[in-house]
Amino acid sequence: MSNLMRKLLSGNEAVALAAKHAGCALGIGYPGTPSTEILENFSILGGSAEWAPNEKVAAEVALGAAFAGSSSLVTMKHVGFNVSQDLFFTASYSGVRGAMVAVVADDPGMASSQNEQDTRLLARAGGLPVLEPSDSQEAYDFTKLAFKLSRKFSIPFILRTTTRIAHSNTIVEYLDESQELPAADYHKDIASSVMVPGHAKPAHLKLRAKYAEMLAWNEKDGPNKTIPGDSRLGIISSGVAYMHAREAAPEAGFFKVGFSNPLPVGKIAEFAKNYDKCIVVEEGEPYMTELLRAAGIPNIAEREEVWRFDELNVDRVKAQLSGDTQYAPKIIKSKPPQLCQGCPHVFSFKPLVELGCIVAGDIGCYTLAAMKPISGMDMQICMGASIGMGIGLRKVLPEDKARKVVSVIGDSTFMHSGLTGLLEMVYNPPPTGHLVVVVDNSTTAMTGQQEHPGTGRKLDHTPAPHTVSIEEVAKAIGVKNVAVFNPVREAEAMKRYIEEKLAVNELTLVVSRQVCVLAAAARAKGK
Repeated sequence: MSNLMRKLLSGNEAVALAAKHAGCALGIGYPGTPSTEILENFSILGGSAEWAPNEKVAAEVALGAAFAGSSSLVTMKHVGFNVSQDLFFTASYSGVRGAMVAVVADDPGMASSQNEQDTRLLARAGGLPVLEPSDSQEAYDFTKLAFKLSRKFSIPFILRTTTRIAHSNTIVEYLDESQELPAADYHKDIASSVMVPGHAKPAHLKLRAKYAEMLAWNEKDGPNKTIPGDSRLGIISSGVAYMHAREAAPEAGFFKVGFSNPLPVGKIAEFAKNYDKCIVVEEGEPYMTELLRAAGIPNIAEREEVWRFDELNVDRVKAQLSGDTQYAPKIIKSKPPQLCQGCPHVFSFKPLVELGCIVAGDIGCYTLAAMKPISGMDMQICMGASIGMGIGLRKVLPEDKARKVVSVIGDSTFMHSGLTGLLEMVYNPPPTGHLVVVVDNSTTAMTGQQEHPGTGRKLDHTPAPHTVSIEEVAKAIGVKNVAVFNPVREAEAMKRYIEEKLAVNELTLVVSRQVCVLAAAARAKGK
């Protein structure tokens, strides 16, 4: 019999351990802070883990495994969930034969993201169930529960974490035993798995019936907790916000939500009857607040707009409970983020700045080139958008300005979603042509040196069977001019080439290739 173990684990480590113990046959995702370490730890534990080119592909692979009756885990951050929505919104119709769990890590306060977003709203729109852990223990317990419920209700489950849950460490108790990997097989069921309109219409009805079944289970047996307290104040909360609220108002009564979609409104309404006033403390959008108020629960307080932004902490929760909407934390002076000393991206942007280019940029550590002293990026929105935005600028600007437009994208981002932009450039070229610079540092640097299809290595850094060549892909698609430069050693030659190609009505792709200094050091040390 296995012994009860106790370890100090981050939420991400706890998810990885639970997936291993739950008999997860495949973990797949795309690196994105704060979710990245889940698959890295799953691999260290002996699980089969892979980085996919992007989140949509990862979710597709995970769904295929679940269609075969197996168990799969797919990981991403909140903006990655957007990329995979096309898959998830229909996978809720088709359901799964086995189990599929998606861990989506939200980033309140935008510590490393371009927007704040609440996964619960998207999940509700797609009919996808959501579990929300409040610490590492629940990250472990709820991951195992998600696999169990996914199989029970035949639907992908979402585990919503946030920055503090993903990266904070708390004690986790567990039995050190793993379930056997489920036997995989395939049984033809075209009506359930091929979502043409004739099949999707009854599948939608089936989803709503399934949703009602999950709600009934959540109301009766869901992982929610009631803690009695002073009848003057009841607090409804979930995730890490619950921990902050417990510390801020230990005398209050609490309804802790663990299964937040479908929300157990009936059970919360019963709880609310025991309190003069109820306040919903939640990180992100007023998801529960609005649902509970819409349900007509009379003593649910309206949430002020100010609590929609940034991460919560104990002081902010105290301010919310006291109605202090003017609360502001002390501003701690900090140094603005900058590219590392000796970063090759500094040299990649130098000729673009000197040539006065209008730079449509992308997501990655090279985005920091927008900051002083470089100030070399003019726009950045989402993964892969640089090429499309550059094309759009070229098509409407006066010719003298159009010729100054350059799209800059990183090597990992190019693999993620740059290929379709390149296809658009070849298919619908601007009259003045276009120039794309791929700043290739041979790693996914900003999230911690992860691999991608162009590095020649897999998630565990072992050799991949094939290395995708950015320049050969560009040539195969039909880009006329393709050149590779080392931005440090060939700076002047690269600048002259860019200047020359900006003057002609042709399509050009420049690969500015120099390995990230940190990645090179880590590889030299065998890490």
